[in-house]
Amino acid sequence: MTGTPSNVERLLTLAEVEAQARAAHAGQTDKAGRPYAEHLQAVAEGVRARGGDDEQIAAAWLHDAVEDDALPERWLDEAALSRRTKDIVLAVTKRTGEAPEAYARRILGTPGARLVKEADLAHNADPARLAVLDAPTRIRLTDKYANMRALLGL
Repeated sequence: MTGTPSNVERLLTLAEVEAQARAAHAGQTDKAGRPYAEHLQAVAEGVRARGGDDEQIAAAWLHDAVEDDALPERWLDEAALSRRTKDIVLAVTKRTGEAPEAYARRILGTPGARLVKEADLAHNADPARLAVLDAPTRIRLTDKYANMRALLGL
């Protein structure tokens, strides 16, 4: 990863970021009851497959950490991560009561964030994942993900 923060000698490796994300989300499950780390791994792999760089892959591992209260924002502020990785994580972190349009504008205004959100949406909208949900939840989420894809121009 590029751009060493001034207060640390080196940045966390991708393996260290992955381990931190897995530990932070340990015991959490997704809406289908699967270990949450499976989603994080799928998003990281999706970013890599879409040509994302190490900073984006690190952000993919951490993309839900602050939003889900798995890690405090202070941890992110102090972590040995590039400023770009931190900015991407913060860009894709939804805020309570935030309109989808404002959320999409922040993502679009942050270099590298759109690709991370694209990989997140792709995994969230995977028909196999949605198929195990009850019909009302599946319909609500399908509409939500389609709306965000449209707002992001995907």
